[in-house]
Amino acid sequence: MSVLYTLLAGLLLLLFLLRQRFPFLWQDARFILTAMGHTMAYERKAKRKPNFTFLETFKEQVQRFPRKPFLVYEGETYTYSRMDRLSNQAARALLEHSGLVPGGCAAVFMGNSPAYVWIWLALCKIGCSMACLNYNIRGKFLLHCFNCSGANVLISSADLIAAVEGIEPSLSEKVKIFSLSTESTAPRVQSLLDKVEASSDQPLPDSLLSGVTDKSIAAYIFTSGTTGLPKAVNINHRMVCIASSMLAMCGATSNDIIYTPLPLYHISAFLLGLHGCLALGATCVLRSKFSASHFWEDCRKYRVTVIQYVGETLRYLCNTPERPNDRDHIVRLAVGNGLRPEVWTEFLRRFGPIHIYEFYGATEGITGLLNYTRKVGAIGRVNVFHKMLAPYELVQYDVDKDEPVRDASGRCIKVPRGETGLFVSKITKHSKFRGYAGDKRSTEKKILKDVFSKGDLYFNSGDLLMFDQEGFVFFQDRVGDTFRWKGENVSTREVEAALAGYDIVEEANVYGVSVPGHEGRIGMASIQLKVGQCFDGKKMYDHVRDCLPRYAAPQFIRLQGEIETTGTYKQRKGNLVKEGFDPTVIKDPLYYMDDKGACYVSMTQDIFDSIQQRRVKL
Repeated sequence: MSVLYTLLAGLLLLLFLLRQRFPFLWQDARFILTAMGHTMAYERKAKRKPNFTFLETFKEQVQRFPRKPFLVYEGETYTYSRMDRLSNQAARALLEHSGLVPGGCAAVFMGNSPAYVWIWLALCKIGCSMACLNYNIRGKFLLHCFNCSGANVLISSADLIAAVEGIEPSLSEKVKIFSLSTESTAPRVQSLLDKVEASSDQPLPDSLLSGVTDKSIAAYIFTSGTTGLPKAVNINHRMVCIASSMLAMCGATSNDIIYTPLPLYHISAFLLGLHGCLALGATCVLRSKFSASHFWEDCRKYRVTVIQYVGETLRYLCNTPERPNDRDHIVRLAVGNGLRPEVWTEFLRRFGPIHIYEFYGATEGITGLLNYTRKVGAIGRVNVFHKMLAPYELVQYDVDKDEPVRDASGRCIKVPRGETGLFVSKITKHSKFRGYAGDKRSTEKKILKDVFSKGDLYFNSGDLLMFDQEGFVFFQDRVGDTFRWKGENVSTREVEAALAGYDIVEEANVYGVSVPGHEGRIGMASIQLKVGQCFDGKKMYDHVRDCLPRYAAPQFIRLQGEIETTGTYKQRKGNLVKEGFDPTVIKDPLYYMDDKGACYVSMTQDIFDSIQQRRVKL
């Protein structure tokens, strides 16, 4: 008996010492076991059925919960069974009238709505992929995104058909255009709704999916254009299934009601939110757009238990006037990314002890991180078990040269804990970089070679992170010509190109400047006018709004006689960023984008003070 007591005491001592030396060991182990469990469950299903896709999961949920609400939108409920029937009708309508065949692609250009969901399911049922177009883009950007997806069908919502008509002359005659409205001046635009309503809701033959595998492209989701025009990321069916487990890993269940006000063209709402809900057999409350004034009202009305966010959305909620009923809700989980520490703390103080799960990942990335310990400010943990399965590191980065630092032997240099470095992930047979559709050059630019040994390949995330002494991961910044505003990555080169397209502009230098109380940086442009030209605030405003989505439009414009460059003819941004938009510091003509007046107006001290005191909504 004494031997047993001795062994028990030794075991308890060992556990105590492990906890002291590795305080997060058990949480790390639990996380990786949970993640592996979801992956292995998918692998088992895929092994039993080679062409297994998330559509099989949807069919299972239809059988399990036919009358259960799958989607709630503006007070109307769509059960799993109803969504199944609607998607059957849409699939048959598209097969008959669009010319789509298995392996084809249709581009969807619309905001959040039930139609977005049943069209997506319909395309999957006929073995086609979907290009998720950002509804903020216009003109050449819209045309570019459509073309690089290889789609031969374009489906638009009624409110966006004018934008489609704007590019219609540039589309191939083979492209068929459908609208969810019967009103259109373009002869090529057909109404889709009447064709859907006239179609049968009976299931489609499985033979349509005979050529679909987990490696087949399910969707194209576009980047924000951090190195130029937006790029179409190849999302295969395997990724859809794996990514849809995120909500379950955060503790969500089939009993939850999940609130998604984020745009479905974005990976967070599309894969993590919509498909995460579907994988659980839960209910998704979808809103057309985020609204801070209606957020908690919706949560109470629909008894929401899980919310999705990006950092800006929670800040908007914190900026609303405090109310006695701020904690009058049953939300228990919040899942998202981009949340600043101070907003995190304020959100919990004001709205109650909600479990916040911050994650990190890029649309085209091969490694994601999750802050499963819920440490304020962190985007994840350096999990030794995770790193064994999906190796990643931080390497030294030369900001001026815009490339990783290499030693004398040509290898990258790892950074120590507590220092900032470029986040890189190893490309393996299990962690493949899917690349960009029709853009081999951009795909190759994201791959780093001979990083730590000859022949190895790593994915360049373009993000600067920091691992602290406890193993927590913190986001620091993005590299290159980009900044983040309103939850979107803004390419300075893209904005510069748009400004240069205005015939009075000789050269433009675009950069992001910090604004009190806001995440990220807001756009500002230094412009050199052509000789003899004068600045017209109204015309510049019209040009910018025609060419760029609102989040990318420069809020401030500074006129300079000459754009300063380096000895290698690269534009200098450092001093411009430092000076910001303060009219007492800047002696050049300075303008502010006034949306109410639809014009760039002279920047005054009063406008500056209003921004500093947060009396102006940006």
